[in-house]
Amino acid sequence: MKKAHPISGGKKAWNLDMRRQGSGEVQLVFGGRWCIDEDLPCAGELKSELSEDIRRLTYHSADLGAWDSGFPAFLATLQKFCVGRGIEVDQRGLPEGVRHLLTMAFAVPEQKVSGRRGGRQTLFVQVGAATIDFFRGMPAMLHFLGEITLSFGRLFTGRAQFRMGDLWLEMEEVGPRALAIVSVICFLVGLILAYLGADQLRMVGAQRFIADLVAIGMVREMGALMTGIIIAGRTGAAFAAQLGTMQVNEEIDAFKTMGISPIDFLVLPRILALMLMMPLLTLYAGFIGMLAGLLVSITIFDIGVFEYYTETLQALELKHFMVGLSKGSVYGAMVAYSGCLRGIQCGRSAEAVGEAATSAVVTGILLITISASLLTIVYYHLGI
Repeated sequence: MKKAHPISGGKKAWNLDMRRQGSGEVQLVFGGRWCIDEDLPCAGELKSELSEDIRRLTYHSADLGAWDSGFPAFLATLQKFCVGRGIEVDQRGLPEGVRHLLTMAFAVPEQKVSGRRGGRQTLFVQVGAATIDFFRGMPAMLHFLGEITLSFGRLFTGRAQFRMGDLWLEMEEVGPRALAIVSVICFLVGLILAYLGADQLRMVGAQRFIADLVAIGMVREMGALMTGIIIAGRTGAAFAAQLGTMQVNEEIDAFKTMGISPIDFLVLPRILALMLMMPLLTLYAGFIGMLAGLLVSITIFDIGVFEYYTETLQALELKHFMVGLSKGSVYGAMVAYSGCLRGIQCGRSAEAVGEAATSAVVTGILLITISASLLTIVYYHLGI
């Protein structure tokens, strides 16, 4: 096929030849000026020329003049059609700038429009699709867990590639800077526990046991659980956004090129920081919850401060603190794991960063819920 479009002076603005090179191979020869103001041809015009027996497409652009975005747009549309037909496309005959633009264009997967507008899906279909996606992602999750395990092995043998300063910065970010939101949420949770417990204990005249309920509930269960959920929404999403942005900017690829393990340098400090700070945040959350219970007891139910303090000391045992601290460490590891996993798996677009942050929060809360159930069952059978 040969097509020409005349401009002033009788010169051709652009030309395009299709030449058969042999059995199943076609070469497109470009010449002239390929700019969007020249009424360029549509790539769809070539579809009928690419018969079923064609298996390979090559380019020749030695006579190509000036070009702008219209030229790579034409080639991108043509390449999508060829991929759909199973035709191999050889780009070596194109200018280097055009090849680079095509590589960038196809590096980001095509966005798929959500099915909400195209058609309604039933609840069972949505749950089924989510379940299938979860199990399809299990191999990647296990692979990432294996890489983290190897990274911890390198840490214990002194071969891990990370800076101690990064660990201290992450500890400051996930620990002291999270105290404000942890204080507010856990104070309200302790308040709720005190009111709920008092409503039932008042029936038998045992309001003084409010201290037992709040102390054991906050130290053993609710302090670690609420702190884990707070950190999942605050820190887990931040980890995913940070690593996802680095993935978009190709910083993680740069680490790999320099021979630095991204797991050691980026993931390991974040996991260590949360595992170390979560037990301390859990203790702090329990203390704040007990203060809320004290406030309710002395203002509403006329229980003295000394009586509440004495009852709290009698109720708490070392095993309650150990259970709470162990759960806090596990929840911190789950949050850091989910945040770093979704960040490393992030795509190469700005939208993918937001999706990674959302997925990190959902995954973190799901893992916290599963681990909380399993640990509760294990501690119950162990009599702890």
